[in-house]
Amino acid sequence: MIRVLTRKPCIQYDVTIFQTPKYRENKGYKQVYRTTIPAAGREQCLQETFSRFNVTDRIPSNYKGRFLSTGDIILIDEGRGGQHYYQLQTGGWVPINRIMIR
Repeated sequence: MIRVLTRKPCIQYDVTIFQTPKYRENKGYKQVYRTTIPAAGREQCLQETFSRFNVTDRIPSNYKGRFLSTGDIILIDEGRGGQHYYQLQTGGWVPINRIMIR
């Protein structure tokens, strides 16, 4: 019962996925997809986004990008909480500066 009362509520995070035309390129990121992901925090949002866009049965029908892979960037927009950019690297999601998208 205590776990239920102390659990963080789910928030709808605005998530934008940026990918390059080819795998492992460093320049030329383009916005591929934008959606909302319900999660209790940014870490859970990153995990949910990765699992949603890397499992064939969970990918939305209007998604035109490829599976998420090393080098892809995700923008999590929290409104007044700010915008947070993360890049998928071999060790997991790493926060980055937005200049990387250019």
